[in-house]
Amino acid sequence: MVFMGDRATLLETGRFVQRHARRAADDIIEAAEAVDAAVDTTTAESETETETEARHRRAAENGDTSSMSLLGALLLRRGDLDGAEPYLRGATAEGDRAAANNLGVLLHQRGYADEAAGWWRVAAVAGSAPAAHALGRYHREHGDEPAAEYWLRQSAEQGHALGAYALADLLEHRSDVGAERWLRAAAEQGHREAAYRLALALERRATQTPDGEPGEAEQWFRQAAARGHRRAALHLGAILEKRGELKEAGRWYLSSAKEGEAKAACALGFLLRDAGDEESAAVWWLRAAQDGDGNAANALGALHAARGEQQTAERWYRAAMDAGDVNGAYNLGLLCAAQDRNQQAEQWYRRAAYAGHREAANALAVLLLQAGDANGAEPWFSKAAEAGSVDAAFNLGILYAGRDDDRSALTWYERAAAAGHTEAALQVGIAGLRDGDEQSAERHLRCAAGGGSAEAAFRLATVLDARRPEPGPPALGAPREEKSECEEWYERAAEQGHRRAQVRVGMLAAARGDVAEAAHWYREAAEAGSRNGAFNLGLLLAREGSEREAALWWTRAARAGHGRAALRLALLAARRGELTEGRRWCARAVELGPAEVAERAARLSEALHQELTA
Repeated sequence: MVFMGDRATLLETGRFVQRHARRAADDIIEAAEAVDAAVDTTTAESETETETEARHRRAAENGDTSSMSLLGALLLRRGDLDGAEPYLRGATAEGDRAAANNLGVLLHQRGYADEAAGWWRVAAVAGSAPAAHALGRYHREHGDEPAAEYWLRQSAEQGHALGAYALADLLEHRSDVGAERWLRAAAEQGHREAAYRLALALERRATQTPDGEPGEAEQWFRQAAARGHRRAALHLGAILEKRGELKEAGRWYLSSAKEGEAKAACALGFLLRDAGDEESAAVWWLRAAQDGDGNAANALGALHAARGEQQTAERWYRAAMDAGDVNGAYNLGLLCAAQDRNQQAEQWYRRAAYAGHREAANALAVLLLQAGDANGAEPWFSKAAEAGSVDAAFNLGILYAGRDDDRSALTWYERAAAAGHTEAALQVGIAGLRDGDEQSAERHLRCAAGGGSAEAAFRLATVLDARRPEPGPPALGAPREEKSECEEWYERAAEQGHRRAQVRVGMLAAARGDVAEAAHWYREAAEAGSRNGAFNLGLLLAREGSEREAALWWTRAARAGHGRAALRLALLAARRGELTEGRRWCARAVELGPAEVAERAARLSEALHQELTA
């Protein structure tokens, strides 16, 4: 009784044998052609193949050994095994080594591998490099590696490209350093697969050696690609794309894609998309996706999702997942989450996360955290962070900080910061300031500020500002000082909308006597809701004689809780004789403080009271 699984295995094994036999026959036939080319002939250049065959047939029938050998090879190449065999046997009997080799080819094609090997041995002993190659392949296929190496080396040392390649393959399988020599020998004779594998070996060495030079690897990729090797063309395209030579990269991707390389079609699609040609990109992605490329299917999904075609996007994401690309499940999760289908999003995130997708694990944890399941989120954050997700490491920091576990939070913030996470670097910088480690704080704040954090730029500026000596009185005729580094960081934060930085830049400008710039930054901060900005703008306007507008900004500041602004309004009201209004603002200033302001406001209120009751 044969089970279904056994039958499937047998069928697959049969297909493998057929494929393997065809591949071996192709290589050996090439060897036969090489032998034929070495045979001296007197064929006229204008003679047709039919005329050549007829001439050799006549000579063969008259017992000419060379003609029997050549006629047998001609019929063998044509596939006429029955017609070729008697001529090859006849020439072999007369000691013709090319005929012995080709008789081995014929018998191998008929399925008589052992008998074929016998004739290859006869030819190889007589010095036939193609026969030595074929015999070496035979022994390797039968597990006799020492015999395989012996005959392949005989072939390779005679300059036979296929023998050199087969020897290199055997040595590489054993991790023998001598493999590269024979790959190079085969590649130099035009063997494109040897050129490709030599390029891979050289590229690996270049990446593993500090002073490695990838140039030679590229040359061999280029040679293999020029000979039609589609994976070499793909690899060459990737090298050129990384170097920014996009036009030439596109040409090699196109060459590879036309030969059926799905990854090249996918890469070509991305090049076209980046050049703004989405329609052409979609054509190549479609071609690659239909050939089973999951990355291309994901790209198509993203393209349709961006167009709002959710159902089509979902179909392609599922295709990517079916192709074994775990990004498909992750993208399905993102798609569902964007549509508030959180239950389905969680399912897809889990599927991708269980398959090892670190960003899916992080997204799953975020989803659980948003649902109030912090305990369920934590292990997924941990798994993602341990797998290298920088966002997950930062999120773990937030999680532990929320539990007042500052030590654990800092550990994860530091890990994320070391990987370039801007907000994490800010948190490490803040922790350094809190703990008195100003050197560490400055280093991390610089990283975060350089990464675009306005808060980090402001805090870095305050650290640098605290180190500046107190400015002395300006000397008469002294040149205007250049802006300090701390002022430049204040300005960077201010330009990003940081209100406290805007106020500080205004104060520094005012100290320099630049009233226009000071007013600009105070107004920016005040309009964004800064009570200090509103108060300082009021002071500036009052000095410039615009007391009415100043009162408007002080009122805004006082209502936002600025005690000094309330005191200023009380003084204004008192000067105008609006005693009740003045006492009201005095009460507000006493309430808001600080102590000095409250004391002054209380005295003013008492004076206004006496005036009212006089």
